[in-house]
Amino acid sequence: MQDLIQFLTQADDDEMLEKRLKALLTPNEINEMQHRLQIFSLLEQGVPQRDIAKQLGVGIATVTRGSRALKEMNES
Repeated sequence: MQDLIQFLTQADDDEMLEKRLKALLTPNEINEMQHRLQIFSLLEQGVPQRDIAKQLGVGIATVTRGSRALKEMNES
């Protein structure tokens, strides 16, 4: 994990960071990460999980995993 963090944080600017992410991730993986960020944002706004799933076109299990990840992140 430390190698990944170092690789990403050594990017000098947003353009370099974007290039590094594209080198590491498939377009589908990038899309999934963007959905996860949207899920986090909507959960923080108090949007119900079922509404998030419908709005983003993802399964309820995806939203539930996002909810758990957000809670774990905020507990740290």
